[in-house]
Amino acid sequence: MKHLLKMLDLSKEEIIEILDLADQLKYELKHGIPHPHLQGKTLGMIFQKASTRTRVSFETGMYQLGGQPLFLSAHDLQIGRGEPVQDTARVLSRYIDGIMIRTFAQKEVEDLAEYGNIPIINGLTDFCHPCQILADLMTIREFKSTFDGLKVCYIGDGNNMANSLIVGCLKVGMAFSIACPDDYQPDAEVLDFAKDYDCFQMVNDPMEAAKNADVVITDVWASMGQEEEAEKRRIAFNGYQINDDVMAVAKNDAMVLHCLPAHREEEITAKVFEEHANEIFEEAENRLHAQKAVMVKLMK
Repeated sequence: MKHLLKMLDLSKEEIIEILDLADQLKYELKHGIPHPHLQGKTLGMIFQKASTRTRVSFETGMYQLGGQPLFLSAHDLQIGRGEPVQDTARVLSRYIDGIMIRTFAQKEVEDLAEYGNIPIINGLTDFCHPCQILADLMTIREFKSTFDGLKVCYIGDGNNMANSLIVGCLKVGMAFSIACPDDYQPDAEVLDFAKDYDCFQMVNDPMEAAKNADVVITDVWASMGQEEEAEKRRIAFNGYQINDDVMAVAKNDAMVLHCLPAHREEEITAKVFEEHANEIFEEAENRLHAQKAVMVKLMK
């Protein structure tokens, strides 16, 4: 494992190794056990999309690991003025020990990895969100103790979250069902991957997808950069909401996850959100621990 570019690149064994290390780092942090694995190391963090959880969790995580986080907005870099990403990669490789990038095009992340010679971590692209999914898997295993025999249901837009969830959940052995409108399906590359799994199901009906689910997950209907489509998407996703009716057909002890920010009464009701707030905010916290594990794996 040289980089974290997308979930498709990871084997089941690599995912489990990251989650095991994340559990260990979380335990050590809670018990005041220092773990300065990255002392003297610097992580450059390139943000072409705004962030709350990604920036704070990576900065805090790098600090807790003994390293130095370096925030780089698109306005601070020549990449924002047209410098080719391959030149940025080769320059930064001579200064720092790793790069986390949160951007639009997956190709930018892939190009950084191709032309640089330091680890690249995908903090989010329009195609995928591997750091979030590692945190989700960590949270599912925390609450359910195992992946074996579990069914995950995702309701909503077949976006970067859906793309990565499908791959991550199937790779660790869980069944996966997704309910989305025909015009908002996951990426073709992801569906091509999923077709080899008998435990994968894609439907239009949220109630069918949620039946007997152990974990129910959603995301906003209009992601960052899609604000102009918000009204069109509200119409398209009418009925694709996690609410009491959906939860009634899931398992009695089903958990709910949301990568946040949440738009209450759109993709999820306030009632369901608050009933599962403990799981959702543990999921948010686990971004810190999962990303620390990734940084240690790649940069130590």
